Amino acid sequence: MKKRLAIYPGTFDPITNGHLDLVERGLRIFDQLIIAVAPSSRKQPLFDLNERIKLIRASISRYRNVTVESFKGLLVDYAGEKKGIALIRGLRAVSDFENEFQMALMNRRLDTDIETVFLMPHEEYSFLSSTIVKEVASFGGSVKGLVPEIVEIALRKKFHTAKDVEK
Repeated sequence: MKKRLAIYPGTFDPITNGHLDLVERGLRIFDQLIIAVAPSSRKQPLFDLNERIKLIRASISRYRNVTVESFKGLLVDYAGEKKGIALIRGLRAVSDFENEFQMALMNRRLDTDIETVFLMPHEEYSFLSSTIVKEVASFGGSVKGLVPEIVEIALRKKFHTAKDVEK
């Protein structure tokens, strides 16, 4: 039987526990997942591409059927090259829907063979975004429980905060 592969794209700057929640939800539907990390030069990421990939790999090490790669170009082209059947997109709130809906329709226009699957994170992560995490961390606030420990440490190093990681 052919394995069902989904692509979970994003900048993941940095990966959060909300992202990991969607990975787990995606694995309930698909046999394999590729976390596809976009370079995102327009967003001016805090972590460079290699740092993001390293943090993601460390955060997903317990999953045997999840891999991490970077990609350039059109997402549907990348998904087709990988023989993916679906794109996973997270919806935290109604405000996410309009943009995600537009992207899903454009992706469908570009490649009718690839579906977009919208997943909602657990309620405890419905407010969580990488942007909020970076903002809190930049002011020395605790992001414990919002990101994997390795990401928490990396954020503290980036922002040179001396607060104890165990706070």
